[in-house]
Amino acid sequence: MHTPSQERLNTGERAFIDQVITSRIGRPGALLGILESIQEHHPNKYLPLETLEYIAAQTKIPLSRLYSVVTFYALFNLQPQGDNTICICRGTACHTRGSRNLLQSVRLELGLGLEDPSESSEADKTLVTTPDHKFTVRTVACFGQCALAPVVEVNHHICGHVNERTLQREIRNVERESY
Repeated sequence: MHTPSQERLNTGERAFIDQVITSRIGRPGALLGILESIQEHHPNKYLPLETLEYIAAQTKIPLSRLYSVVTFYALFNLQPQGDNTICICRGTACHTRGSRNLLQSVRLELGLGLEDPSESSEADKTLVTTPDHKFTVRTVACFGQCALAPVVEVNHHICGHVNERTLQREIRNVERESY
């Protein structure tokens, strides 16, 4: 039985989700693989509530468990993402080597202004997308790449020993590739 919010999924979306579930269910790490594939397929690279509800119904996994997995892993998104993602590590090593300055710099570079305390209830956690949806800037607690601090991930590419100039260069490279 589908809930009203699940009905917002079109037939093609439901068919894709069903195919992903069928191809992965029963394998080790199946749930993570299912969620990752479905998120990657979404044009805005996130998992809307109606999608999570449909996955829960099809896999018979409680929605609360799906939600706990999606909120635990930084890989998953519950909000629409921009075409490009810049993720800045806020772990201790990166913080002491200037990641907060990198975060403020990238926000200014992309016209997002300085940090707005209303964006998140958690200290030092950021997730903001530019109005044109070209970039999402987010932070993570730690990439586990402390020897490379400060670390920034640009479109799933880890960059180490980043400074403001190298981050600006990475952004310009992404902008050039987008055109």
